[in-house]
Amino acid sequence: MHCYRHPDVETGIRCTRCEKPICPDCMVSASVGFQCPDCVRNGSGTGHAPDANQPRTLAGGRVAADGRFVTKILIAINLALFIAVQVAGERFASELVMIGYAYDPALGEVVGVADGEWYRLITSAFLHQEIAHFVFNMLGLWLIGGIVEPELGRVRYTVLCLLSGLSGSALVYLVDAPNQASLGASGVVYGLIGAWAVLARRRRYDMRPVLLFVVISLVLTFARPGVSWEAHIGGLVAGAVITYGLVHAPRARRALVQYGVCGLLLLVDLGMVLGRTAALT
Repeated sequence: MHCYRHPDVETGIRCTRCEKPICPDCMVSASVGFQCPDCVRNGSGTGHAPDANQPRTLAGGRVAADGRFVTKILIAINLALFIAVQVAGERFASELVMIGYAYDPALGEVVGVADGEWYRLITSAFLHQEIAHFVFNMLGLWLIGGIVEPELGRVRYTVLCLLSGLSGSALVYLVDAPNQASLGASGVVYGLIGAWAVLARRRRYDMRPVLLFVVISLVLTFARPGVSWEAHIGGLVAGAVITYGLVHAPRARRALVQYGVCGLLLLVDLGMVLGRTAALT
């Protein structure tokens, strides 16, 4: 039989109250046996309050009714910046684009992360100028985000997206020429692709379609001219590493391991940025 909340997970345990099959991620200890999240939430005589032990995602986050809530916010931010770029023009984009260290004719001054404008590492990950680039990234964010967000929960999903975008920008900063501009949500989207692959493996899905999608994405990354492969690879690796830490953390030390993995990746990004800044200045 299979868990009533995770149909792909086999289990041999039933809720002692309603007898629905439940997997280890769903079972809540009761005075006798285990109960399902629905019985615990509704108050079933376990001694817990009705709102205790809410259903949790695979990574330990709260299960939300809207599985694309954060994804919608991220798309809205991208859309707002895209409209602002179309209205305000090149100068506005020049203020936010990812660039290491260079003289910008549009602004008439030296700009870049090495000049202290660290915000560019994040703002560039939500910035688009061309409509095709914007639509392609937003489509990927909507489709793959809709798979990943319900599995991680809102907070962990938000952290995943931000760190994926940051990691992509950090690798761009480290490898690209300092006067090479870069922008777009590709780092975030590829972070979601990495997360999706890890989640599919964790759920024991057929990996062939997922791996084929990853391979096609990487081929497009290196085959198309003008694509920032550094943002794609940085986001992909970051998304896979973070998600692996989130979903494989032992339940007894889940928070510690999850915070540790995210913190370690942030330190790696910080190290790349500091090292590149020292080299440029």
